[in-house]
Amino acid sequence: MKTELDWLKKWSQYSPNNIAIKDGETGQEFSYKSFYELSHKGAHILREKFHIEKGDRVAVLATNELEYVFLFYSLQRLGAIMVPVNFRLTQREVDHIITDCSPKLVVHQEAYDSIIKNLPNVNYKRQSYLLSDFSKDLGCQESKASYIEGLKKIDFVPDSQDGAMIIYTSGTTGAPKGALISYDMLFWNSVNTTLRLNISQNDCTVIFLPFFHTGGWNVLTTPFLHRGAKTIFLKKFDAEQILKLSSQDKATILFGVPTTMDMMARTSIFKDIDISTLRYAIVGGEPMPVDLIKVWHNKGIPIRQGYGLTEFGPNVFSLNQEDAIRKIGSIGFTNFYTEAKIVDNDDKELGNNEIGELVLRGPMCMTGYWNNEKATKETIKDGWLYTGDLVKRDDEGYYYVVGRKKDMYKSGGENVYPPELEQVLRHHPGVREVAVIGVPDSKWGEVGKAFIVKEDNTLSEDSLNDYCLKNLAKFKIPKYFVFVNELPKGDSGKILKRKLLEMYPNN
Repeated sequence: MKTELDWLKKWSQYSPNNIAIKDGETGQEFSYKSFYELSHKGAHILREKFHIEKGDRVAVLATNELEYVFLFYSLQRLGAIMVPVNFRLTQREVDHIITDCSPKLVVHQEAYDSIIKNLPNVNYKRQSYLLSDFSKDLGCQESKASYIEGLKKIDFVPDSQDGAMIIYTSGTTGAPKGALISYDMLFWNSVNTTLRLNISQNDCTVIFLPFFHTGGWNVLTTPFLHRGAKTIFLKKFDAEQILKLSSQDKATILFGVPTTMDMMARTSIFKDIDISTLRYAIVGGEPMPVDLIKVWHNKGIPIRQGYGLTEFGPNVFSLNQEDAIRKIGSIGFTNFYTEAKIVDNDDKELGNNEIGELVLRGPMCMTGYWNNEKATKETIKDGWLYTGDLVKRDDEGYYYVVGRKKDMYKSGGENVYPPELEQVLRHHPGVREVAVIGVPDSKWGEVGKAFIVKEDNTLSEDSLNDYCLKNLAKFKIPKYFVFVNELPKGDSGKILKRKLLEMYPNN
């Protein structure tokens, strides 16, 4: 039996008047019926104006607009591949992505005109299209009984193995690589997410992660649309607005990273606002400090830690909320239809309480890196995807991320895993945020350098060192403690360790 990929068609039949998406800033809403019709109209526009067809790439440089979502589902009808581009990138970085994916069309907002006009010349005619013009052509700002009156509906073209989007990684190990996301991957990620999070047609969430990030599309957006639920979009992170919308629209699930959860908890409205409809909040990216978990638990919102990556899932592991305190730092168990094992450098499978690389297998795996066979072969071997993350599994079967393979450092011949140090340091009442990296040392080879944002101005290096002596083996204790005003963060709120030495070269 062929997997059903035309999700909007089904929900336009089952629940035509249910709200599918909402603009969190303007309040404009679209039902599943309207959304389905707009995907047809958009497909007509793209095919007739720009001759977009199956397999073509269409790059998008824009913030989280509703038209961006309409564009994605219009491209799906044609079997074309959407390439979200990070609007915070420099000209050079955008040039790399555009050259790599060779799009037939670039859709963008006027704010990025200068970047589009200076894109590199290639051996084909590139077309561009303002997102605002797409919006006008769709007529989505107008409320209509039917958006496709007089238009013939377009059959859904793609198969399950075809590419739906290419999401470029952050480029921590060189130039960004484009992960090819298939319809199968979207479908099975949605099934996994639905089963573990009990998503139903009655759910509602607020999405604020950018669309060039897999979290913006695939943590909750595509699973919610697969289940006929309601999704509210914001152009950027706004702690108070997220809380207000969650209260006003009776959101049932919230997704964030520890940084965004902390910023919401620190708002002046957090204490009194009613967000009791939230069943739980899902947290990814890195372990959430236990004190912050308690803040949300005291508000009546359980925390579910998770784990995923662009190339697989991204919803791969989930920790049940009742284990949030007992298993602090754990990512829980694999989601349905996911296999996981831990291996050493020789691919030997390791047992409980042994640290090794996490490798994954299942239908949520990317097809490969676009136009990069070498990187694909290095990452996917015999059907297993090598994550580059170091993990361990306890005797109850719970998994813990110990660190990135490339972030581990050796001090005096001993392996040191920065996340362990960071978790200990976060428990110090004077520490708000911390990131630890390994730096060269003439005596020990490498030592730890901890960058710390203070919660308490009386915090000193001596008090931190004394605290570490009570909680860490001596070889693990950072040699340097550097106090900073802020830590560099990515678009998802995750700390960017690779930028620490750039920001603080003289510390």
